[in-house]
Amino acid sequence: MSPWRVRNLGEDDLDQVVRIWEESRDTVREPAVSLAEVVSALRGRMPAVVAVVGDRVVGAAVSSVAQERAWVLRLAIARQWRRHGIGSALLAALEERLAEAGVRRIGALLPEGEVGEQAFKNSGYTGRPDLSYFEKLLSADSAEATLLDQLGGVVPEAGLWDGIAGMTGEKALIERRLVLPLENPAVAERYQLVPPRAVVLFGPPGTGKTTFARAVASRLRWSFVEVFPYQLAEDAHGVAAALRRLFARVEHLDEVVLFFDEAEEIASERQDPTSLAHRVTNELLKLIPQFRRGERRLLICATNAVRSLDPAFLRPGRFDYLIPVGPPDAEARRAIWIRYIGPDRVAGIDLDALVGASGRFTPADIEYAARTAAQSAFERHLAAGPGQAGDPTQLTDDYLQAIARTRTTLTEEDIRAFDRDLRAAGRV
Repeated sequence: MSPWRVRNLGEDDLDQVVRIWEESRDTVREPAVSLAEVVSALRGRMPAVVAVVGDRVVGAAVSSVAQERAWVLRLAIARQWRRHGIGSALLAALEERLAEAGVRRIGALLPEGEVGEQAFKNSGYTGRPDLSYFEKLLSADSAEATLLDQLGGVVPEAGLWDGIAGMTGEKALIERRLVLPLENPAVAERYQLVPPRAVVLFGPPGTGKTTFARAVASRLRWSFVEVFPYQLAEDAHGVAAALRRLFARVEHLDEVVLFFDEAEEIASERQDPTSLAHRVTNELLKLIPQFRRGERRLLICATNAVRSLDPAFLRPGRFDYLIPVGPPDAEARRAIWIRYIGPDRVAGIDLDALVGASGRFTPADIEYAARTAAQSAFERHLAAGPGQAGDPTQLTDDYLQAIARTRTTLTEEDIRAFDRDLRAAGRV
């Protein structure tokens, strides 16, 4: 009996499989299929098998299927286990699975002398000298732009970071913990500081978590991909499969902030092992460590209720920091009012009155009230006729009336819940 056996490739095998692919290269020629493409196929649940000795993977074969045609994307065998028939056994096992999937024609593209070439010959594969292989590499910028467009991503306009008014404490903390290490990787390396790969922003709704995430991408000049739970739920293959495809595609972007809003909807605490939420949370827990291997990628998850996330997400090793983004204090509200009123127009406005009256307002609430007051002043100006100057006292009243009519985003319970989260989960 042989000391090895062949079985389906499992998600826990990926690290060993990648190591074999990297260590088993005997030629200087690049494979026809990149490692990223192979990993993407694995995450798409394409047929794949491994040969194992005990718990150790010593060989792997991965395929891609399109109707009746399949391609063997990569065949690799650990150096010390070659010439034991493992390559032929892997191909035979892969062919069984492909036949079950309705495949009738299997092909492979190999550089001359590539590992596994003899296994294909031994398994009855025929070379096609009458075929010519053509390849064109798009520029990295062109390929990334196409992929970014498909993901609905953008490179945010410059200046968003400087445009954040108030929230100086949160802004300074996010700059120190996230932006500066990612902006200065060489300096970080000198001090053995690993720049962050994944963080959670938590706080009540409307406090600016999305604004901060987008501003970080703007400051770094990285791509920004925002993911909404409803988009994943619309995938015909299910949320877990949608997550796998999303992460596989994001791996092709060199510099990207991947942002999950309302993360509690896809990473809720696991209670029922048979539920969809349990499977989705498990999937995300498996995907985050792989994402963290990229040096120029940052995952930001925003949640209104960090206590509702599965505890496994909050352990060190998956997220580097849990950063609170709370309601603006009086100083922050003053700065936000100045921004939305306009620095050149605040001289005649009683800012103290506005700050005092907007005690539970979020930045979004202040923006809404400022816009409502501006609309009132605009309409009064038109009604007064040309040449009639506005009264600054009336303008202050406009803002106070707008504040009184604004339904605040936050409730007292929201604030109490945030304080509880802050005491229990903040990790900065």
